[in-house]
Amino acid sequence: MSEECTHDCSSCSANCDSREGGIQKARLHVGCSVKKVIAVVSGKGGVGKSLVTSLMAVSAKRKGFKSAVLDADITGPSIPKAFGINEKAAGTEEVIYPCISDGGIPVMSINLLMEDAGDPVIWRGPVIAGAVTQFWSDVLWGDVDYMFVDMPPGTGDVPLTVFQSLPVDGIIVVTSPQSLVSDVVTKAVRMAKLMNIPIYGIVENMSFVKCPDCGKEIKIFGDSHVDEIAGEYGLDVLARLPIMPELAALVDAGKIEDCPQEAIPDIQKIFAQ
Repeated sequence: MSEECTHDCSSCSANCDSREGGIQKARLHVGCSVKKVIAVVSGKGGVGKSLVTSLMAVSAKRKGFKSAVLDADITGPSIPKAFGINEKAAGTEEVIYPCISDGGIPVMSINLLMEDAGDPVIWRGPVIAGAVTQFWSDVLWGDVDYMFVDMPPGTGDVPLTVFQSLPVDGIIVVTSPQSLVSDVVTKAVRMAKLMNIPIYGIVENMSFVKCPDCGKEIKIFGDSHVDEIAGEYGLDVLARLPIMPELAALVDAGKIEDCPQEAIPDIQKIFAQ
């Protein structure tokens, strides 16, 4: 892939891996460009994919990059809540405008299109997958350096659609310290390898909690197993994130962009590429 690639195959004749063996990826809206697409995945829910996605977008923004978030978790969207976005996305018959966070990060999520964000999305898989493709193609993203895609858990229709239709440059696998980490990571890693998607590495969330009195790190979920599973697949452990009540409070208040710098995983491997 050329370093100048904008991920818009319609404007390029090069025969590169973005075309997946000749199959053209979904097109961005005219005039938009996205330099890097990073999907945040896990084999199960509840491990903190949305938190890691949000923190990575904030990290990229603080480093001076133009970042954006595509919320692909259609049935369980939480990105708008984290960024404190309550208004609805506007648009025309030809384009959808993303909502912009207070810190200037474009966000698109199904919650921004629903009349009532509390209504359940009771759609079949192909319809949900189609919505994700529309978020890529029909949204006026503008010029983006790093787009982070918050994926739903598992290996179903939406992850398959994202890997096939979006020009994903790599994935971050999120897990937690419990012994079932092996199954969680294995599913995500094997799917990525089947789809020929590079894996940046693993982020372990809820790794420990620091005692406010003595500073001791307490492993709420027991000893971590992430190193052994990472070694099994030859992956890097990118970060170990602690349980931080103050960070949870910021997310609940829609103030993720106000998080302290020490709460953000400093994954140089991604931003150095």
